[in-house]
Amino acid sequence: MNPKAMFQISYGLYVLTARSYGKDNGCIINTVAQVTSTPNRVMIAVNKNNYTHDIIRDTGFFNLSVLSESAPFSLFQRFGFQSGRNTDKFEGFTEFTRTQNTLAVLTKHLCAWLSCKVVTQVDLGTHTMFIADVTDCDVVSGENPVTYTYYQKNIKPKPAASDAKKKGFRCTVCGYIYEGETLPPDFICPICKHDASAFVPIG
Repeated sequence: MNPKAMFQISYGLYVLTARSYGKDNGCIINTVAQVTSTPNRVMIAVNKNNYTHDIIRDTGFFNLSVLSESAPFSLFQRFGFQSGRNTDKFEGFTEFTRTQNTLAVLTKHLCAWLSCKVVTQVDLGTHTMFIADVTDCDVVSGENPVTYTYYQKNIKPKPAASDAKKKGFRCTVCGYIYEGETLPPDFICPICKHDASAFVPIG
C-alpha cells in the first residue's frame, strides 16, 4: 500500500475558531465537507491534540474561515504551528471580526465564512468528527479557495539548501525535520501534530 495516494485527495484549508471563558483560539484544519443541504450541515475532523478541539467539544460552537489563495505563510504559522494551550494566537492579531455567535472569523485572506453549532460528535481515535448545523454564513470575496496542493506549491517556503545535508524525515505539512535513520511509526510532528504518514525521507 502506498499512503501517498491519500495526498491526491483534494483538501481545502481553513482557520477553525472557537471561544471559551473569554479566550479566542484557532487552528488550521483541512477536513471540512457539507454532508446535507436540508438541514444545512457540515462535518469537520479535528485532531484531539489541538486546544481548539477541546473548546468545541465543551462548548459545541465553532466558526470556519475558508482561506483563499492570497493567504500568507505567516497565517499558517500563527494558527497552525503553535498550540493555543501555551500561546495566545490572537495576541497582536487584528484581522478578524465577530459573527452573531460572538466567535471570530478572519477579515482578510478568506473567500467565505461559516458559523456552526455541533449536533453530533463521533470519536475517530486520534480525531473527533463534529457534525454541525450551519447557523450563518457569507461569501466575502471572489478569490479562489486555497487547496492543500496550492499551499504546498505556492505558499509554503521551499526547504533550505542546508536541509539537504541532513539525514532524516521532513514533515510535508509544516517542514519540521526529524533527524535519524528511522522514523518511529507512532511519531507525531511536534509542530503541526500530523502523524508519521505525513513525513518523507531526506538526505
